Amino acid sequence: MQPEPSGGARAGTATGPQSGPMSIGAVLRALRAEFPELTVAGIRFLEAEGLVEPARSPSGGRRFREADVERLGRVLRLQRDHCLSLRAIKERLGAPGEAAPPPVVPVAAPRRAESEAPVPGSGEAPAASAVRTGRRELLGSAGVREEELAEWEEYGLLGPAGDGTYRLVDVAVARLVARLGRHGVEARHLRPVKAAADRQLALAEQRVAPLRRHPDQRTRSGAQSTADELADLSVRLYGAFMASGAHPDRTRCD
Repeated sequence: MQPEPSGGARAGTATGPQSGPMSIGAVLRALRAEFPELTVAGIRFLEAEGLVEPARSPSGGRRFREADVERLGRVLRLQRDHCLSLRAIKERLGAPGEAAPPPVVPVAAPRRAESEAPVPGSGEAPAASAVRTGRRELLGSAGVREEELAEWEEYGLLGPAGDGTYRLVDVAVARLVARLGRHGVEARHLRPVKAAADRQLALAEQRVAPLRRHPDQRTRSGAQSTADELADLSVRLYGAFMASGAHPDRTRCD
């Protein structure tokens, strides 16, 4: 196993003593020496993925602390030197400092039909309970109004389960849609993005469908892991497309 990079900033990356928070442009200049391919779009993508959580000025601008810059450096090194997925990086580094998560309500997973029940001794564990949150908690956590959430649901950007609860990932979606809204991006603009994500997930499911029907139990058990990896790769590819589109003169295929 390769040694994990240290948490400190390397030469050419360290921000040095700072008199105050840094803008996203200053962060880019601080990290460019070690990561010449880094772009503003790439930093924003890592923020959207929850790998860094900069503070916000009263006008809404990002304000990165020295710890945020050091964390970004670690994330980028783990991607470059260890080829880790964003999910693995999150698990290794933990979540950035943020407010406590909203109250959640454990909701029992739907009961399987008898034909779907795990075979005794097969080693397949029962489905875990889903963790969900209520509508009021989602509104408070995302800082949005009821009419905004209703519009997003009308456009299919997110929605509740049959019992009216939401997945925690819906909270993340609501936060991101709200942030985009502050820049004039409306729900109708985001419907094609959601449709593209749905198509990509359908493609991933199409690829793993034969694995789910495979006679070997271990192969069937690995189907979901493969589906998760395909989804993670799709997210990374989308971020790479965004970064290359923002700076086409610096596009490079590794």
